[in-house]
Amino acid sequence: MKPRRVTMQDVADKAQVSKTAVSMAFNDNARLSEATLKLIMATAAELGYSQDPAARMLRTRRTNSLGLLLPQQLDKVLENPYYSQFLQGIGQTCQREGYTLLLAPPLRGSMLKTIPYAAVDGFIVSGLEYDRGEVSALRQRGIPFVLVDSELHDGVPSVEIDDSEGIEQLVRHLLDLGHRRIAILAFETGIEGGYRNWRGPVLRRMQGAIAALDAYGLAPESDGISVLEVPCTRQGGVRGFHDLWARDERPTAIVSFSDIIALGVLDAARDAGVSVPGEVSVSGFDDLAEAGWAMPSLTTVRQPIESKGRLAAEFLVEAISAEDTSREHQQRLHTTVLLRDSTGPVPVPR
Repeated sequence: MKPRRVTMQDVADKAQVSKTAVSMAFNDNARLSEATLKLIMATAAELGYSQDPAARMLRTRRTNSLGLLLPQQLDKVLENPYYSQFLQGIGQTCQREGYTLLLAPPLRGSMLKTIPYAAVDGFIVSGLEYDRGEVSALRQRGIPFVLVDSELHDGVPSVEIDDSEGIEQLVRHLLDLGHRRIAILAFETGIEGGYRNWRGPVLRRMQGAIAALDAYGLAPESDGISVLEVPCTRQGGVRGFHDLWARDERPTAIVSFSDIIALGVLDAARDAGVSVPGEVSVSGFDDLAEAGWAMPSLTTVRQPIESKGRLAAEFLVEAISAEDTSREHQQRLHTTVLLRDSTGPVPVPR
């Protein structure tokens, strides 16, 4: 037989105080004497009493939990070490401010369906544009949110990075090394019509690449330049490499829009016996921990992933608490190009 749950009335009866006093001990203990508070808490511990979280949420209309609205299913998200670093930053703020964190992936394939079922005080929204239905739903419901890797809009809390700056510097470096057959591996957008219709980080990174190419009289449509969309996974990088290496004119440099894709490219090149950077230079974006100890070490664009998560959580906590409304809740963080062993001069034709 299932044991009966200990109630607030049980604690009151045992401690010989009112039920109201027990409620105050757990919710507003400044109104109780120190002796009464100690008695109630000791009695609660003896009986094994704990507050019903659902009842507390109904009463306070707060969950003390932040939600991270994710664009992919959890298994795909957890494949990418980027999210581990991002969650570390969020976790630092949660620990300091006394919040828990709920990961909210798409429900039955829909991020929109996730929102009503997530018991949180607000959302960090990762990788969605401002005019998406999910963001509109949050605004209509009056749920605080912060956009990450989206687009800047007046009055909308957001944290992003200067994607264009890093990619432009990286592609210029490859062009300086003599590369003119360059393949760009962008993460899949699901948007038809090519890169001109992209939005958010993938567009900004493409704009950086275009700016670098333009300085050398080149464009994405130029001979030797190719743009390919692949899943933002290690396997996506493997698939991208095989596609490129099966072509008659192979690239001498591959620019990946994320490290996880670039690491997949390195895996596939190694399996195929292709020398990096002897036959093809490979670069990424993020500076994941593995990028530094990969073989060869990966040239990449470092973004402050942990800081991005921490700032996003801080902005959300302030939005929930409606504190410091004068503070500008928008931040654009800078990137840095890290040149390592996976890139080198254009190969000399045999």
